[in-house]
Amino acid sequence: MPTYATSTVAAPMPNFENLRKQAKLILRWHRDRYYPVAAQIRSGLPRFGQMTDPEILAQNFKLSDAQELVARQHGFESWQALKTGFSTMSDQAVATSTRAVIVAAEPELFVADIKSSCDFFTGKLGFTIAFTYGEPPFYAQIKRDGARLNFKCVDRPVIDPELRYREQLLSAALTVETAEEIKALFLEFEAAGVAFFQKLKREPWGARNFIIQDIDGNLLLFAGPAE
Repeated sequence: MPTYATSTVAAPMPNFENLRKQAKLILRWHRDRYYPVAAQIRSGLPRFGQMTDPEILAQNFKLSDAQELVARQHGFESWQALKTGFSTMSDQAVATSTRAVIVAAEPELFVADIKSSCDFFTGKLGFTIAFTYGEPPFYAQIKRDGARLNFKCVDRPVIDPELRYREQLLSAALTVETAEEIKALFLEFEAAGVAFFQKLKREPWGARNFIIQDIDGNLLLFAGPAE
């Protein structure tokens, strides 16, 4: 079973030159009508939020738009704010590293219907939709706070249900920082009528956790410290 650990070390931001290249790559993808980039643009730039993929790819999308998207993806309101943020960081923080830094992981859940799964996670678990892709959608991403989960539509179960439940095969593990938060989250889900595979319990290794089951049978563990 996963263990719970708390880290107070912030992940380093990417090198600024790499962010410039990322913005140029997004611009090239848009010019090449690379459809997956439309979902990024729609979720990151509010003025494109109500447009379909073809409508987004038909817009006059400029380098400044791509730079704004990159800035927003890193928590800044604008490209200028991102540049200012970098200029105030220490030399150590902005120094180019020869070692790649993994800043996030996004578990992928296999689901039978994208809309139904989005409805469950937004209606019961408090997530919001980051994007959906395809018409009708066959891929999606949802988010809550720092957690992101991806959905991929499949026409049959990928994991044998009996094996999943017997071995407690988790599709994702999500953590909170305090014992109070894990209890509050459990009570929130309980009030929403969520099906629990395992109710809130204290584990021997110092965690307090619970496991829920989504509408496709995926098991998701939520964990926090016991004390």
